[in-house]
Amino acid sequence: MDHFTFGRATGLRTSELVLGAANFGTGWGYGADPDTARALVDRFADAGGTFIDTAASYQAGQSEQLLGQILAGRRDEFAVATKFAIGGAPDGSGVLQTGNGRRAMVRSVEHSLRRLDTDVIDLLWVHFPDFVTPLDEIMRAFDDLIRAGKVLHAGLSNFPAWMTSRATTLADLRGWAPVAAVQFEYSLVERSGDRENLPMAEALGLGAALWSPLGGGLLTGKYREGATGRLTGLKAVIHTEDGPAKTAVVDAVLAAAGQLGVPPARVAVAWLLERARRSMTGITPIIGPRTVEQLDDYLAATTLDLGELYETLDEVSRIPLGQPHEQNAERQQVTLGGDGFRLRRPPVA
Repeated sequence: MDHFTFGRATGLRTSELVLGAANFGTGWGYGADPDTARALVDRFADAGGTFIDTAASYQAGQSEQLLGQILAGRRDEFAVATKFAIGGAPDGSGVLQTGNGRRAMVRSVEHSLRRLDTDVIDLLWVHFPDFVTPLDEIMRAFDDLIRAGKVLHAGLSNFPAWMTSRATTLADLRGWAPVAAVQFEYSLVERSGDRENLPMAEALGLGAALWSPLGGGLLTGKYREGATGRLTGLKAVIHTEDGPAKTAVVDAVLAAAGQLGVPPARVAVAWLLERARRSMTGITPIIGPRTVEQLDDYLAATTLDLGELYETLDEVSRIPLGQPHEQNAERQQVTLGGDGFRLRRPPVA
């Protein structure tokens, strides 16, 4: 598995796939038992994977606890990311245990360190914005935890681009630890990140971890056959064929899979990996297998060459960027190529 630095603003290394541990445990009534979770980590490590992503809220705390047990004796072989902000068992869901404030962040980190059985978190994410806590407080709390050696890098998950940009600027101006990375949903059936978050990450040199690369299972085509999955098990983080655009994407993925003779899920992840390779910053999909068989399919995507099918899938899944992007694209054509000359941007070093 290939490795790269997670963005241009950090030396943190990541494998080209991140193992998401949301399915580690059965606290939600849907997930992997301890033996399966250990087998998933072992198989991921054997394939060269080194980055694992979890959260304090996953499986009511079981995910972090299981991961701590599984990594005992080999913690230094992995970068571990976790998230806070939602609260929930066993940390509590009261008003003081949730949100983005300094108190909730520090408290959650202390509990996560104990469950993970580690003395440092490689990357701490704010799971979601609460739209109440000032960004100054979030970034200063990050800086305090990093200076204390309990966290190495700071990240913002599911934040709108304007908030991430402002947080990055505040940290820059005040000499605080920077935002290292962002995390948001992205797949062939969810490309809203093309409007703001991905261009922002590339411009600022942030790493980008992309969750739900299979659209909650939709891109496997299994729901067309009545199969079960997140749609019927977890009943969250799902997509359905609720319009012609998504139907067209699923059709294209199934057609490409038939042409290549591989499962549709492998095609969907291979497209995202190729999208990452063409990026100017560190992009990595977060995969969330529940079985070793599912993990093997994800891993096989790292060597699948889509060829011209990449462009086909890119075209069918492309979304309207809306304003001001479309108007600016028209203006750019006039400015850069409409008066008999062509102005070229120098390549990125």
